[in-house]
Amino acid sequence: MKSLKTLVNTRNISVPEDFFAKVEQYKTLLEKWNKIHNLTGAKTLHQIDEFIVDAITPLTFLPDIKKAMDIGTGAGFPGMILAIAMPKTHFTLVEPLSKRASFLQFVKADLGLDNVDVKALRVEQLVSEPYDLITSRAVTDTQMLLKLSEPFCIEGTLLLFYKGEKVYDEIDETLDYTIIEAENRHYLLIKR
Repeated sequence: MKSLKTLVNTRNISVPEDFFAKVEQYKTLLEKWNKIHNLTGAKTLHQIDEFIVDAITPLTFLPDIKKAMDIGTGAGFPGMILAIAMPKTHFTLVEPLSKRASFLQFVKADLGLDNVDVKALRVEQLVSEPYDLITSRAVTDTQMLLKLSEPFCIEGTLLLFYKGEKVYDEIDETLDYTIIEAENRHYLLIKR
């Protein structure tokens, strides 16, 4: 089985020097918490590695981002992993389930991630403010994500939705979008 470092290098994903050390810390915490709280469907370290690679693959095509929000971060995919990989970007992680939000808060403190805010709320409860990037994975369909993202969009905001093959059924021609296909994933990138 390939190591996380090999998987990342195979995809030519550029990450900061301390990325792998921090991600190992994250994985240890996730494994511990997941036994008690069932935070994610990824049960093995290999599955977690695949989720991590899936989360950071967009680094190969995203521009520099100052401020990002992840809707429905769950156990940290993709928001927490992107925050580790993009230390100069400020991330707001939105997760309404308290056990998951508590885990994210613990990871933030344990890894010393000053670029992360965790909001234990539904995205509809957040105060409207503009973001450069809004991400979401496995939350809802594209139309609903567009609606949920609307209060946080300004001209030029990028929406990055982690989708499966059905993404083609969820988009219409009025959107300014690109679909980047990777192994087992379609990244839907929409520009507002």
